[in-house]
Order: sequence, then structure tokens, then C-alpha cells
Amino acid sequence: MTTPLMVTMEVTDKVLQSMKAGLVFRGYNGRISSMDFHSKATNYLVTASDDESIRLYDIQNAVCLKTINSKKYGVELVCFTDNPALVLYSSKNGWDESLRLLSLNDNRFVRYFKGHLDRVVSISLCSEKEVFLSGSLDRTVLLWDLRADKAQGSLRVQGRPAVSYDDQGLVFGVAYGGHVRMFDARKFEKGPFDIFSVGNDDSEAHVIKFSSDGRRLLLTTKAGRVHVLDSFHGNNIATYNVKPVLTNSTLEATFSPDGNHIISGSGDGSVYAWNVRSGKVAHWGSTDNEPPLVRWAPGSLMFLTGSSELSCWVPDLSKLGSFAVTK
Repeated sequence: MTTPLMVTMEVTDKVLQSMKAGLVFRGYNGRISSMDFHSKATNYLVTASDDESIRLYDIQNAVCLKTINSKKYGVELVCFTDNPALVLYSSKNGWDESLRLLSLNDNRFVRYFKGHLDRVVSISLCSEKEVFLSGSLDRTVLLWDLRADKAQGSLRVQGRPAVSYDDQGLVFGVAYGGHVRMFDARKFEKGPFDIFSVGNDDSEAHVIKFSSDGRRLLLTTKAGRVHVLDSFHGNNIATYNVKPVLTNSTLEATFSPDGNHIISGSGDGSVYAWNVRSGKVAHWGSTDNEPPLVRWAPGSLMFLTGSSELSCWVPDLSKLGSFAVTK
């Protein structure tokens, strides 16, 4: 695959409109349920699938490095720690709601994190500080240290929670019930320091994410809405509408590196590109009927989608004509 990983090109509407699926990884016996890029070794991607597998990819060299099966526990969510050889993942089988720290080098469990009583639906890890958040259908958000198997704190919520740290790990957001509650990570037990409303959308929260500069906040909901908020004041910057999610799947969206564009899935399986300031930029249809996962590759002009296969989307340079590329 020819990929612009080694060059810098500005993300513009025109560039996004030219994007096409380049490399496609197949061979899954189910749908991809989670994927995550490593924060520093950004060529590494890990995926989880409902065929009970965890797969490690080197995206830059277009190769699947390893497949690990989790037949006993199943696997639903997965994310890297600061060490690219260690991943955190949640079980899918209903009899065990533990989170696990797995060594990819030798397929060994390093630690179990027990505390939730129902399925974990959201994980956010702050690798710099070796801490993470988990949100569960048991209506709790637990705060963890990767070095300890007991939760360091707990928050009660009134619905399915979506959780996210900012990049510095100083602040985290918890979304449910039409609101985003903002917490100081050092004083979370005092409650939220601010609460942002997302208008009249009180449907189930799916994904919450901060932009890389921490200035914007992204929230998706089951009703098919993609909200963009000012993360300092809670002002609604934009709301985009896609098809609602009619299954148990998750509606996902992802910021471009500069935070000015968004890639989102849709309940009908299609993919959208949005300009935060001006709205819809592009739409790619699909024969699928469930929302795909979406991730922007850090430091690259590429995004990935995950469904029953993993697709890497890159600009079609033949459609762009002349443009400036900086080495």
C-alpha cells in the first residue's frame, strides 16, 4: 500500500472528498468491535473482533503481526497501554465482566481488574499516567491504576456511560442522559466541575472523545447524532445527523489530527466526513447495515474503518492535481 504516512498534507474538504479505500485486511469471521492506535508507536494498530480474536497490525508496512484468540472470555473492547506489547481488553462473555491486561509477546495475562457487574461499554486510557476509566452497563464508572487490580475510585451514573480522558489526563468527561459531566481527575470525588447539555438529545451515549488539542469534545448517540462541543464552555459547535443505530452496535466518530474535520459512521453502515465549521463534506455508501468503527491514524493522512473487514482510507492523489507536500 502506498500511504502518505511519511509526508504532511493539510486536511481539507477536497482531500477528504478524494479519500478511497486502499489496503483492506480480510479474514475476520465476525465484525470488528474495537480498534486502537498506539499513542507513540503510531504504526501499530490493535483490533478486537466478535470472532473472539485480538489482532496486532503494523499499518505502515501493511502486515498483520499477530492474532491472539480469547475463546474462553471473548473480547469486545481493546486499547493499548504505553507499552505497545501490553493491551487492556474487556470480556464479552456474560459470566465474567473483568478487564484484563494482556501481554501480546507471550499471550499471558499480567493483571485482572475485577469490579464491574455488567458489560463494559467504554474504556479510556491515559498511558502517560498509567491510569484508565471504564464505564459499564452496571451504571458505574470505575477509575483504575494499571499497576493495581482494585479500582481507585467509583462514580455512580444514571444510564449507559461513555467516558474519555483528555490527552493530558487532567480532565475526563462522562456522558449519559443528554449531558456531559466534566471532572478534574485529581478531585473527581468532589463531583463534576461542569455539566454540558447536548440539547434535547437524551438518547443513549455511545462515544465521547477530546480533540488532540483538548479544545473540542465529540459525542455520538444511538439516535444518530454526532455532537461537537467546546470542551471549555460546553457550547454546541455543531450537530450532525446520520441514520440511528437500530442494533446493539456503537455509533463512532473520530477527529482529524487538527480537530477541524470529523469522520463518522452511520446506522446504515455508511461513512461521512464533516467539516466542523461548514458541515457535510463527503459520504461513502455501504451494503452493510451496521455502523462501522472509525479511527483517524495519528500523524497521518489516513483513516480506518472496521466492519467485517479492516479498510485503510487514503487520498486519491490522481484526483487532487497539484498540491504542496512538505517532507
